Amino acid sequence: MNSQEDAPPSFDFTYDHYSLIVKDLEKTGTFYKDILRLKEIPHPSATSGFRWFIINGNSQLHLIGKDSVAMKHSKSVHLCLATQKLDEFVAYLTEKEVPYSDWPGKPNAITLRADGVRQIYVQDPENNWIEINTAKH
Repeated sequence: MNSQEDAPPSFDFTYDHYSLIVKDLEKTGTFYKDILRLKEIPHPSATSGFRWFIINGNSQLHLIGKDSVAMKHSKSVHLCLATQKLDEFVAYLTEKEVPYSDWPGKPNAITLRADGVRQIYVQDPENNWIEINTAKH
């Protein structure tokens, strides 16, 4: 009964985008463009109120500007980006004086997960959490 033959067919989802609502679209967008070095792309129809970025391939990050944002910023809710250049990125953050921490919150520390993946956490100018790790895909 638990065989793959009995399972309904997959919808073959692929990851498309992650959206964040932000108050200061300019400042927060500049963080993603200049600090994380994501490539900015134009919104297909809106000339203002949005900043879109390519993460890799076709995956995107969409920033949506709003006058008020009622949100708690739990570290458990975060965008996660993977790189095999974590040490270079940490040196870059240090040079730019961008704080980072490990999962428990120790400044300038890197978490080593049980599966061998190393990870750090940073926050954008509006305190949204971003995990950067070394997972291989």
